[in-house]
Amino acid sequence: MKVQVLQHVHFEGLGCIESWLQTRGAKIAYTRFFRGDKLPALNSFDMIIALGGPMSVNDEVGLPWLKQEKQFLRDAIARGVPVLGICLGAQLIASALGARVYRNPLKEIGWFPIQAMPTSESVFLFPSECLVFHWHGETFDLPKGAVRLAKSAGCENQPFEIMSNVIGLQFHLETTPQSAIAILDNCREELIPGPFVQSEAALLAVSSNTYMTINASMSDVLSYLTRFMS
Repeated sequence: MKVQVLQHVHFEGLGCIESWLQTRGAKIAYTRFFRGDKLPALNSFDMIIALGGPMSVNDEVGLPWLKQEKQFLRDAIARGVPVLGICLGAQLIASALGARVYRNPLKEIGWFPIQAMPTSESVFLFPSECLVFHWHGETFDLPKGAVRLAKSAGCENQPFEIMSNVIGLQFHLETTPQSAIAILDNCREELIPGPFVQSEAALLAVSSNTYMTINASMSDVLSYLTRFMS
């Protein structure tokens, strides 16, 4: 399995996804936009993982590679490539498929629960409620054909699925204690008090079991997206 990782900033990486891929013998290649990397040929990988970042998908003037990335995602999805988008990555999928991405009424930063939506068994199923790690100020309309999988009190559109091989996660299931510290160290100024913004102390106070639970959910998502791969 060849996996192409689209990385937007140095401090948001694969987290627990890296070990999941390594144990399955996956070959991991990166397009690091912050270093000026070019996108690969569409026939050179089996899966795409688009990571998070503090920029907006609407920042195409200042970050022209965003337009190229959206076209890349659009083309890959049209070819049936499994795609996972995390936070900004989910918003990029939505934007690439013609949906609007815009400021959410409230920022959502911290550990807050999501509630699963009633769906058919043909899509990925989240638990009825689970605690996940959020760090976002924007949201999106669902792309055409997308199934909303869950919502939260602070943001209606959270995870979604398209055509059984594309999943966007507005939140972070890949987060480890180390990656939580990394995003805090680089985005601490965003911790402005609000209804869905936790303090730094609260962000770091969760137990190791909390990380283990979200990382297990990430493994379930990855297994679902790669279920048809040999």
